[in-house]
Amino acid sequence: MSTFAVIREAGPGWATGGIYNQPAVAEHAAFMNTLAHENFLLFGGPLAGSENRRVRVLLIVNADDEVEIARRLADDPWVQPEQLVTVSIEPWQILVEAERLPSAAPDSHRVST
Repeated sequence: MSTFAVIREAGPGWATGGIYNQPAVAEHAAFMNTLAHENFLLFGGPLAGSENRRVRVLLIVNADDEVEIARRLADDPWVQPEQLVTVSIEPWQILVEAERLPSAAPDSHRVST
């Protein structure tokens, strides 16, 4: 398993208003919570600028590869209506405080504070 940074943002299906004004917000929240309970989603939340009602979100995920990430996120209820689109998936090497993550393997090159 590896750690990835995923950026998602409002797509053409994003309804006017903020996150809590979107159709299927409860279903989206339940989906994301399931990913977190499965330790696929480690961290997630909106980035600065989201208060302008066009959300941008950073997800930190634990996956084998980009294909797995795309497959898992495709089941999000906000994907089909294009409320959210994934704009980037990038491998992320954690060097500081990696031991705090449940998926972190011991590595002598990591720095702890």
